[in-house]
Amino acid sequence: MATVVQAMQSKTFDVERESSLEIRDALLEEVRRGLLRRPRSLSPWMFYDAKGSRLFQRITTLPEYYPTRAERSIFEEFAEAIIATACAGRPELLRLVELGAGDASKTSILLDAMVSMQGEALYMPVDISPEALDDAWENIASSLPAVRVEPIVANYVTCPPQLECHSGPTLAMYIGSSVGNFSPEGARTILRNLRAQLRVGDALLLGTDMVKDEATLVAAYDDATGVTAEFNLNILDRLNRELGANFDLSNFRHRALWNRAGPRIEMHLETTRDNKVSIPSAQLNFHFSQGETIHTENSYKFTREAIQILLGDEGFDVEQAWTDRRGWYSVTLARAGCERK
Repeated sequence: MATVVQAMQSKTFDVERESSLEIRDALLEEVRRGLLRRPRSLSPWMFYDAKGSRLFQRITTLPEYYPTRAERSIFEEFAEAIIATACAGRPELLRLVELGAGDASKTSILLDAMVSMQGEALYMPVDISPEALDDAWENIASSLPAVRVEPIVANYVTCPPQLECHSGPTLAMYIGSSVGNFSPEGARTILRNLRAQLRVGDALLLGTDMVKDEATLVAAYDDATGVTAEFNLNILDRLNRELGANFDLSNFRHRALWNRAGPRIEMHLETTRDNKVSIPSAQLNFHFSQGETIHTENSYKFTREAIQILLGDEGFDVEQAWTDRRGWYSVTLARAGCERK
């Protein structure tokens, strides 16, 4: 089976794999930025090493975690309508560029619709995890041979890839409610950078989790079997593995909280007892007091009005939205409009 490395030899993006040294430097920078301040925090991109990516795939199959199933149901019901809307009647080949692609299991539904309508498809998945892109490549190559896959290993948050010219329309896709994992300012930056790479008339498909009852939301981020807790704790284990830190994971526990004012779910790691941690590679020593927390992730939830404002402020005109049958999740197609002064 071809690997991502082999696939990248023919890609049109000139983006190389992030080296292990670059990733290590980014981890060191994040540790200094987040753990030296109060309240302490670590960036959620740190979740997604090979182990973290595998754990997240397990999370998406949990009975409590509805977003993946809801989004998949939307694609299964409306894939042809989504692709037809994105093409806007243009005959040229539609290019699909996906930020945070993961293993592309849901995306394959849209790619299948693209092949049915166009006879072929060009798919450019972008992800920080080479292992996830390997999985995406294998999934697509085995099930949809008419799809040309040109993967890019990149941290699209810190180093957004530069899109080369394409003769046809582009559909940029940011699904899984990943946009909700960033602060409002961070989400706007990602969308603004993406808009700068698109031409007027290109499209964006944005997946967002909607505001709903607290019990449903908290359960989705604190499952009964503890997989989400393991996923959250892996961020400390990664620092142990890659930076030589000595976090004792038994001194920390996973917490998921609903912040109604956000509106967002917050994930934290809370210390269960006083403890000390050393990270020799960063030349840092920390004392954690019982009850102190490390804020690892936000998951913002949206209303229709909030989606409209977010996209409109960054140069996109909302064209159509699709929801699952309970209205818990929304997929919005917006068009890149003229630059606004």
